[in-house]
Amino acid sequence: MPESQTTTVAATTPATAPSTEILLELVDDAGVTVGTAEKLWAHQQPGHLHRAFSVFLFDQQGRLLLQRRALGKYHSPGVWSNTCCGHPYPQEQPFVAAARRTAEELGAAPALLCAAGTVRYDLPDEASGLIEREWNHLFVGLMTDELRPDPAEVEDTRFVTARELKELQAEKAFSVWFDTVFEAARPGIREIAGRDW
Repeated sequence: MPESQTTTVAATTPATAPSTEILLELVDDAGVTVGTAEKLWAHQQPGHLHRAFSVFLFDQQGRLLLQRRALGKYHSPGVWSNTCCGHPYPQEQPFVAAARRTAEELGAAPALLCAAGTVRYDLPDEASGLIEREWNHLFVGLMTDELRPDPAEVEDTRFVTARELKELQAEKAFSVWFDTVFEAARPGIREIAGRDW
């Protein structure tokens, strides 16, 4: 491993960090893992490219499940966003992380979950001063179970049509990453939910 990568890993290993830390996988510009970093540190300016995932789930009527992030979250509280998003644990497969986190946040597991590509972005969040520098794995699928959202994670949920999504975006604040991940996942979304999307 090159010396610069070794330095990054050594500065953020679990042995030197508080046990309450959440570690993310740092990646290079090709999406290859190069180390780990504490979650908040990775999102502070200038940001550090890390692995993430975004999930878009639909009901059987082809409506997209959105969530409004809990007001107590340190990052992007109270804004609307896609069904679920987050970060795999180090060495956790993105598909496994996406299914796990969806169930944890919404109290229901996807009935179907399919990979829909990846997207890389650098998006500053002016409201928080944080930055999203992510190599994001995209997933689309179906939700058929009754939702039981965790109030520490989710303030509200809503199923919307494509038209209703546009109306909601005109009225309410959305996460800085929503448009980017939505457009990148659109081909997969259309396979699941139809051409209206």
